[in-house]
Amino acid sequence: MPTQSRKFRRRCANALRFLAIDAVQAANSGHPGMPMGMADIAEVLWRHHLKHNPANPDWVDRDRFVLSNGHGSMLIYALLHLSGYDLPIEELKRFRQLHSRTPGHPEFGMTPGVETTTGPLGQGLANAVGMALAERLLAETFNRAEHAIVDHYTYAFIGDGCLMEGVSHEVCSLAGRLSLSKLIVFYDDNDISIDGHVKPWFADDTPKRFEAYGWRVVPHCDGHDPDSIEAAIRIAKTQTGRPTLICCKTMIGFGSPNKGGTHDVHGAPLGASEIANTRRQLEWPFAAFEIPDDVRRGWDATARGEAAEEVWTANFAAYRAAYPEAAAEFERRTRGELPGDWHARVAALLDKLATQTGAVATRKASQNVIEAVAPLLPELLGGSADLTGSNLTNWSGTRPANREPGGNYVSYGVREFGMTALANGIALHGGFIPYTATFLVFSDYARNAIRMASLMRLRQLMVYTHDSIGLGEDGPTHQPIEQAASLRLIPGLDVWRPADAMETAVAWTAALERQDGPSCFLLSRQNLPALSRTAEQLARIRLGGYVLRHADAKLPQVVLIATGSEVAVAVDAQAALRAEGIAACVVSMPCQRRFDLQAQAYRQEVLPPSRPIVAVEAGHPDLWWKYLGGNGAVVGIDRFGESAPAAELYEFFGITVARVVAEARRLVGTTPPGAALTYALSPVPD
Repeated sequence: MPTQSRKFRRRCANALRFLAIDAVQAANSGHPGMPMGMADIAEVLWRHHLKHNPANPDWVDRDRFVLSNGHGSMLIYALLHLSGYDLPIEELKRFRQLHSRTPGHPEFGMTPGVETTTGPLGQGLANAVGMALAERLLAETFNRAEHAIVDHYTYAFIGDGCLMEGVSHEVCSLAGRLSLSKLIVFYDDNDISIDGHVKPWFADDTPKRFEAYGWRVVPHCDGHDPDSIEAAIRIAKTQTGRPTLICCKTMIGFGSPNKGGTHDVHGAPLGASEIANTRRQLEWPFAAFEIPDDVRRGWDATARGEAAEEVWTANFAAYRAAYPEAAAEFERRTRGELPGDWHARVAALLDKLATQTGAVATRKASQNVIEAVAPLLPELLGGSADLTGSNLTNWSGTRPANREPGGNYVSYGVREFGMTALANGIALHGGFIPYTATFLVFSDYARNAIRMASLMRLRQLMVYTHDSIGLGEDGPTHQPIEQAASLRLIPGLDVWRPADAMETAVAWTAALERQDGPSCFLLSRQNLPALSRTAEQLARIRLGGYVLRHADAKLPQVVLIATGSEVAVAVDAQAALRAEGIAACVVSMPCQRRFDLQAQAYRQEVLPPSRPIVAVEAGHPDLWWKYLGGNGAVVGIDRFGESAPAAELYEFFGITVARVVAEARRLVGTTPPGAALTYALSPVPD
């Protein structure tokens, strides 16, 4: 490489460094060290390899770039700004300020060109694995010998913190079995984290670790030498059927004479004096946020990006002419649209279910829904954390996708966190609707990835079976108590706990139609009876809560709310109360969030504000009090479970008709004289 060219490339890299330095200094907050350390790697990748179009950040065949070490967010903001994305310099000057498009960590949907929200370390790496898997599967489905309409790479930057997080082990171990030739990961090996030099707590042999996973490893890349970086990328792009890790040795805070190579530059501004020193050290005489014209021209990717997309568009036009049906299906899937006859097919499914009267576990009902809708939705990409036979997430058309071409079901192994974060990447990539599965109690392993799915408003569906003490003998380690309440606290997450096969089908179809966030299904192991409904009641299931059984009187004396397996308990309690002359109605509330979004008039129609309420659910009681006010009771469980058959557990914990009736009597003031009051909390063991 000629000397002048190397010098210009360093100037281009320095533009990234100083935009990060200046923005962090202006905000008096942020992480300048990583952008300074990885700027040379970013220059080689973005200026010479990344296929993207700043004028169209959503071009379907663009390369994906993930900044997993998202604390260094000013690196990607500088890259996007200089490349020509709609991110003006004024936004960089407002780094970390309210309502700017340059938040403290990259946020999907806020900044054009940001492919995923990162910051929780390791999850961006997991998202990248999911994106690469989506690319591979789409290519296997739609590419033809003469037309490669899906042909892009997924690149990720990671740091020591990403590799310390356990999710990195989960997803990288799995990635080694997924034939991901087009996943290229750059490891920023700078030996520094917030607490200082990492050797006392992170001394892994990272190359050997990844070789053991089945990755190709390019070791000893000089992260400040463009020739070394270029050579490593070229090696990574030779097809091997394996993902590639490029181990880049870098200096955090490169160019800072007094703070480079130390933890002092990780997460704090350099300060005016050290910024001046760094400008002299790197021969950058320009004012804050000033970029010289030749460097701006060198970074501008708009013409190159538009030309690349034009080539692809011409190729796709030829593809459409040769394969019109496949082209139409590709466009539908990448737009995230459901088939044109979707609603008619759903109506037919619900009509069929309305004639079925047998008891069925909602996990089995869920499998029946998958069996019905999967042939209509080839974009459904399922998987389970080694519990397929228990979650019942496979169907007659299931084809393995781990290494086999054209599959639609991923065996994730026992990796709940990695599974969920990887599926987020699949959803982000587009072309698929991922659904994942495990036992409800193990959703705790995946919780932060569930939160990220909701934060990014992704269409991911999560099947959580064995949803209560009803799972029986496996005992308190497997019996969820607080999980339903905990999941309901995540903003934007639809948590469905259906009472029977019909509510399960409606939950699935509503989740598939939803495009602004994730949904999860809490499903029973035990059989639940089918509940009769009118057409109006069926339509109202989607509203999250509805009156399933009306009171005999115009206004009920007491309202019974229930979800899932406890709806049948409430229905039987209503009958017992009727025999005592107490008018009760039963409200099924499969999804609290959906109900809470309804108009006040509807909510008050379902839950008359002047009437006492008994809520019954085999889980933690606290969240139900928002509906009860000061005039109600919750029949729930506020302690861990026990190992015993399900029927015995329901009796022991008082999730019974008798207990619901007793609470209703007490609230309406008809407790027989001398009768002992029952309480709505579970018994405390001796």
